[in-house]
Amino acid sequence: MHLRFRLTLAAGLMACVTWATAAPVVVGQPLPALAVKDQHDQDWQVPANAELLIYSASREASSRLQAILKQQGPDFLASRRAVYLANMSRMPAFITRTMALPSLRDEPFLLGVVMDDKLTADWPVKDDAVTLITLKEGKVTGIVFATDDATVRRALRLPVP
Repeated sequence: MHLRFRLTLAAGLMACVTWATAAPVVVGQPLPALAVKDQHDQDWQVPANAELLIYSASREASSRLQAILKQQGPDFLASRRAVYLANMSRMPAFITRTMALPSLRDEPFLLGVVMDDKLTADWPVKDDAVTLITLKEGKVTGIVFATDDATVRRALRLPVP
């Protein structure tokens, strides 16, 4: 009986680890579902009609993207059928709670905030690049790494200076 309990517990824990890790983002496959909050601590998700998911996993990439988005209105991303997801899991939790999130609450755009790196561990990233994931009807149609503002601006259908 004691052994059966241990085996059942071990199987349950393994299932939890599998559930907590999101599937990889693969062209031709549906975008994995995420359970994250936005910078205002509200539930955040990728809308079914989204055509572009902008994912940043580094501070430099986030800073470049935010500089572009700050110049736009509060409905800009929605008008482009785009969403922004930032991975903040590498930042110390104290800094995230006391400095990063409060400053993001003043921004004119919403963003999903990844606090657990397991959720996006298999997502495509490149050092200091913004990952541009194009979508059609919930499926991934393309993945591009933007290392410059011009690429991001083109993806958002903004003029490139």
